[in-house]
Amino acid sequence: MNNGTEELAARVAAGDRRALARAITLVESTRADHREAAETLLDRLADPSRSALRVGLSGTPGVGKSSFIEALGLRLVERGHRVAVLAVDPSSARSGGSILGDKTRMERLSRDPRAFIRPSPAADQLGGVARRTREAMALCEAAGFDVVIVETVGVGQSETLVSRMTDVFALLLAPAGGDELQGVKRGIMEIADLVLVNKADGELAAQARRTCADYAGALRLMRVRDTDPEGIPAARTVSALTGDGLDEAWATLERLAKWRRENGVLARMRAAQAGQWFEDELRAGLMALLSADPGLERRLADLRAEVEAGHAAPAAAARAALAPLARALRDA
Repeated sequence: MNNGTEELAARVAAGDRRALARAITLVESTRADHREAAETLLDRLADPSRSALRVGLSGTPGVGKSSFIEALGLRLVERGHRVAVLAVDPSSARSGGSILGDKTRMERLSRDPRAFIRPSPAADQLGGVARRTREAMALCEAAGFDVVIVETVGVGQSETLVSRMTDVFALLLAPAGGDELQGVKRGIMEIADLVLVNKADGELAAQARRTCADYAGALRLMRVRDTDPEGIPAARTVSALTGDGLDEAWATLERLAKWRRENGVLARMRAAQAGQWFEDELRAGLMALLSADPGLERRLADLRAEVEAGHAAPAAAARAALAPLARALRDA
C-alpha cells in the first residue's frame, strides 16, 4: 500500500467524512490504477467488528423518500447513532449525467457531523443501485457509521437488487386507492420487510390508514418465509412532516434485525450477499476482459453490426464471440 492510500485508510478509519467521500470517489472510478488502489484500500479497512445496520429503502416517485430519510436520520443521530445515507440518482440514458440532488434535499441532515450523505449516479446499473454501492457501504462501516441507509432510484421490478445487499428492506408508499395498489408490482412487495405509508397527516391521514390496511392485507396473503419473525412483513403509517410513526417504524426495523441476528438469519444473508457480490464482480470482470483485447473488440463490433442488420441471431452471435474464450479455457 502506498503512503497516500495508507493515509486515506487511516483517516477513513478515524471517521473523517471528507476522507470517506474521497474513498468512495476512488472506488467509483473505472480507471485501472484507481481500481487497484480501491481494492487495496478496502482490504486495509476490512474489520468485522465494525458492522452497521444496513437498511434498503425504495419508494414511488414523489412519495417523500428524502424527507423521510432526513426526518428519521435526525432522530437517529440525536439518539447517538452515526448515520450514512447512500442515495442513488437516476442517470440520463442520453448523456449519462445525473443531478445528484439528494444532498440538497436533506440539507439539515447533511450539516450534522454525525451524518454522511453521498449521492451517486446509477449510470447503466440496473436494480436501483450504483455499481459500487456495496463498496461504499463497506467504507461507511469502516468509518464508524452504525446505520447505513441505501435509497434506491425509485420503485419498480428491478429495485429488488437492493434487498440483496442490505439487512432489512423498507418500501415507502403514498396514500392511494385500489388502482394505485395494483400498480405496485408483486416482486417488490414480496421482498419488502416493512411497507410504510407516508404523508399520514392532515387531510390525507384517513386515506393513509385505509391504504395501510389494504397493504397489510395484501402482505398477509403474499409471503411466508423462515427469515421472518411473527408480524413481518408489516405495514405502518408514517409522516415525515410531523414525525408521527417514525419511532414505531424504526423500532420494527431494529426488532427485525435483532431477531435475524440472534437466529443466525443475518449471518446467512450476509454470506449469500458476499457470494452474490463475488459473482457480480466475476461477470463484470469477464466483460472487461472481452473489451480489453483490440482484436476481440473489433470482432464484437462486427458481430453486433450483423445482429443489428438482422443477418445474425443475437444468441448465435454471442456464442461466436465467446468461442475463442471457451477454446482458451479448454486448452488451459
